[in-house]
Amino acid sequence: MKEDVDMEQTHDVHHGAGLSNECDVDMSGMRSFDSIVGDSAEDTALLRGMATEAKEFLSRNDWCKSIEQLHFAYGIGGVIGVFLFKIVPNSPDVDKCLWVIVGDLPPAYIVTEDNPRAADAIEAYCSEMEAWVEAVEMGESVEELIPVNVPATADFANQLKGRIEFLRDEVVPLSQKHS
Repeated sequence: MKEDVDMEQTHDVHHGAGLSNECDVDMSGMRSFDSIVGDSAEDTALLRGMATEAKEFLSRNDWCKSIEQLHFAYGIGGVIGVFLFKIVPNSPDVDKCLWVIVGDLPPAYIVTEDNPRAADAIEAYCSEMEAWVEAVEMGESVEELIPVNVPATADFANQLKGRIEFLRDEVVPLSQKHS
């Protein structure tokens, strides 16, 4: 049974403490949950809400026994949030450190291997989602691809394609400036 972890216990009060060596991720500029601050009170609330959404998304997976740490890496309130998690996995073949991306798009986790910065995680997310879109467009199975929380229909593929284009054109360049 998964442990229910409260948000107050899933963050580390030190920016990146305990993660940088184990996760092999660039921790510069990352913030703990309590330190998430947006451009306005509304933006802060949206970003913290996305942190909660990311935690809940990760916790629903059977391979995630519990969450040890959560760090905010990058975000635009209501659009995208990129979070780095350190988890206690239920199996030795599951990574202990994962990126989780949520927002106005399907949530997903991305491995940290070959993705040391939030911008890299967003780019990897786009590539994985593009493979899903292409499979749907070609009428192929999506079973072996990244899980997407919508039916594999042309309408949803088209909507996701537009979001991927926006991420690549607008968000990735901005996130690279913050990495």
